[in-house]
Amino acid sequence: MSLEQDIKQEKFENEFQKVAVNILYTSSWLYNINAVRLKPYGITPEQYNVLRILRGSHPKALMLAEITCRMLDKSSNATRLVEKLRQKGLVKRDICENNRRQVDIVITARGLDALSKIDVEYSAWQSTLKNISKADAIELNRILDKLRG
Repeated sequence: MSLEQDIKQEKFENEFQKVAVNILYTSSWLYNINAVRLKPYGITPEQYNVLRILRGSHPKALMLAEITCRMLDKSSNATRLVEKLRQKGLVKRDICENNRRQVDIVITARGLDALSKIDVEYSAWQSTLKNISKADAIELNRILDKLRG
């Protein structure tokens, strides 16, 4: 379905306005699919992002600032996200022995196990993107990187 049909808007000022609206709309569409996929696991897409970041650094702990700079949504409240994940037993916070003001955050075995279960369903999530070819995906990535560059 076209963007015009999806948002019931026939005209745009120009193609650049349309591409901006299309990116925002598509981002929201992907976010919602991801949120539905993660709901059975009791985590949000933002919490999932934090868990994936911590898994990527495992077993090395990360400081909150390191997590924040790696997050997809820089405006997310990383402190709150980490605390929610800690309450669920998915991450652990430890005060650094060398610097008492530094808090080290690490994913727990339970957090790694949760990600393993989610990973099993990754192909179903990725199938939402199968409407385009691998060549299209490469080109789209190139264009999006160029747009941000």
